[in-house]
Amino acid sequence: MALELYHLDHSTCSQKVRICLAEKGIEWTSCPVDLSGRENLSPEYMAINPNGVVPAFVHDGTPIIESTVMCEYLDEVWPDEPRLSPEDPKKRAEMRAWLRFIDEVPSMAVRVPSFQNVFLDRFKAMSEEEYVAFRESNTLRRDFFMRMNHTGFSDDEYENSLLQLRATVERMEEALTREGPWLVGAQFTIADICLAPLFERMVELSLSDMWDDAPAVADWFARIKARPSFDAAFYPGSRLGDVYPQLRETAKA
Repeated sequence: MALELYHLDHSTCSQKVRICLAEKGIEWTSCPVDLSGRENLSPEYMAINPNGVVPAFVHDGTPIIESTVMCEYLDEVWPDEPRLSPEDPKKRAEMRAWLRFIDEVPSMAVRVPSFQNVFLDRFKAMSEEEYVAFRESNTLRRDFFMRMNHTGFSDDEYENSLLQLRATVERMEEALTREGPWLVGAQFTIADICLAPLFERMVELSLSDMWDDAPAVADWFARIKARPSFDAAFYPGSRLGDVYPQLRETAKA
C-alpha cells in the first residue's frame, strides 16, 4: 500500500506522524514541503490539504490530513502489532481525551515561544504590508498571526503559553504517577507519541527545566527517546537547531 508523506523536517506535527510510521514499521515516500517558499499554499498542495499546513499523506490515492487523525488512521489500517490504541473502550476514550487536550493546549502553546524565539526575525524583516499579505494568505492560522503581529507576542500571551506548558507537565506527572508507565497505563499509545515532539521542542527552546521537579515525566521522556522510532523520526537535519543554529548557541549561553 503506497504512502506518500508530505512533511517538513522540523515540524512537530510531522515528527509525530514519523514516529507513528516508525512504530508501525510502515514504509513511506518522503515528499518535503517548502514552507519558506510557500509551497504549502500552492494549488497542488492545497488539493491534498486544503488547510495549507503540514503534514498530510496520500495513501493509495486518498489524502489524509490532520496529524492526530493521521496517527489513528495508521493504527487502524495497519492493525498488526504494535497496536497504538487500547482495545478497551474506556482506555481508548482516555487516550482520545488526551489527544484532544494535546491538540488544544500544549500543541498550541509551544508555537508561541517557537515563533517568538526562533522565527520572529523573518517577520520583523517584512514591511507592515508584506506581513498583512502573508497573514491573510494563511487562512487557518490568521488569528495566530494577528496575535503575533510582525513584532512579536505580548508579554502576557508569552507568559500564558508557558503556563499552559507547565500545566501540561503537571497533568502528565499526575497521570504517570497514578497509572504509568505511559499516559494511559501499561500501553504505549498515540497519546505518548503526540507529546514526544513537543517535549523535544521544549528542550530546544531551553524549557526543559519545566519538568525538573516532575520525575515521572522525566522518566517518561527518557524512555520515549530510547525507542528506535524516536531516532527514526528525528533524523539528522530534522531538529529546529539544525535549521536555525543560533538556537543552539542561545541554549549554550
